[in-house]
Amino acid sequence: MTVTVIGVDGAELPAGTAEVLRSARLVVGSRRHLDAHAPQEARSLELEQWGRAVGALTSLAGEETGVVLVDGDPGFFGVLRELRERGVRCAVTPAAPNVARLMARLGRPWDEVPVAAADEADLPRVLNLCRARPAVLVLSGTGAGPAQLASGLAGWRRTLVVGEDLGGDAEKISTVTPEEAARRTWRPDAVVLCAEEPKEIGARGWLAGGAVLPPASGWALSEDEFSHRDGDVTPSEVRAVALAELAARPGTLVWDVGAGSGSVAVECARLGAATIAVESDQAQVVRLITNAAAHGVDVRVEEEAAPQSLRELPKPDAVFVGGGGGDVVAACAHAGAARIVVELTELERVGPTREALRAAGYEVRGVQLAASRLVELADGGSKLEPTAPVVLVSGRRKADS
Repeated sequence: MTVTVIGVDGAELPAGTAEVLRSARLVVGSRRHLDAHAPQEARSLELEQWGRAVGALTSLAGEETGVVLVDGDPGFFGVLRELRERGVRCAVTPAAPNVARLMARLGRPWDEVPVAAADEADLPRVLNLCRARPAVLVLSGTGAGPAQLASGLAGWRRTLVVGEDLGGDAEKISTVTPEEAARRTWRPDAVVLCAEEPKEIGARGWLAGGAVLPPASGWALSEDEFSHRDGDVTPSEVRAVALAELAARPGTLVWDVGAGSGSVAVECARLGAATIAVESDQAQVVRLITNAAAHGVDVRVEEEAAPQSLRELPKPDAVFVGGGGGDVVAACAHAGAARIVVELTELERVGPTREALRAAGYEVRGVQLAASRLVELADGGSKLEPTAPVVLVSGRRKADS
């Protein structure tokens, strides 16, 4: 048994593959590829009949050969992975993937742009990647096309460049706002570039895909790294524990409620998460925006008091509550996040916060953090200087523990 997977570039077969097709006993592909390239004497099966097609490929005997025709590169979010998982060992002749075609049409490099494959189940994670990163390429899928992406990007400053039938006779590239994209009907094979500024893509990088790595400068940064009002900033030791509990990472959305100067939101964004900072104090909002810009991250700011401002926000994966009363904690607890962390300086609030989280279905734990920092003295000696104690009450959804 020999199976060859061929990537088709538009309507063209890669050089040297015509002979392979002529000798095939079974050809699997989309209807348009079968009509264009499958020999009449070969048995044909459509990709839509995938289970049946894989069974037929694995049933080929002896010297019988099979061919699978797909768009672009079969190893790039293609069928190759699943064939190998089913025990089918393949020879592969790739063509350019559609994301490469789109960026080539735009004349832009894309080694710094991450690529995501979207379907309805993965749409929330893909949206959070698009919310957090300045540019993302998305291979759209069922229930996760340009219109669905656009609807989820309301509130973020983004432009969508949509490529349809790339390499085909009906090729079309459209540059649209999310509002316009949400109203239009798109081909199911669309490729989407979601970007803050599409014309500015192309900074030289050393790692393809622009993967988010732990920041070189670390995390739980010193308070001096943030503009703040008279020390009104979450201490670095508290931030370190809060970040561990929030599990901020690419593909997640974190709310920072009562964000103040935004140190937690900025740190979560530096770790690759999409972030929304909720803060009603105008002076603090200015500091928050300054801090986000200084650290080169995109933090969406909601300048309105919680809990009213939370009602229309997209569902979070994690929530940090740095300020607000019991009504704010209760609203955050019912937002549906897998993780929630509440910073408290008043012991009287620990009990009500714990009960609010429990009532919303969380397993609750807490820790008091009272750090003592080493301070250098004028005579060359040193002493330990205590910081104000803080209690972190954190909850995890029981199903996510």
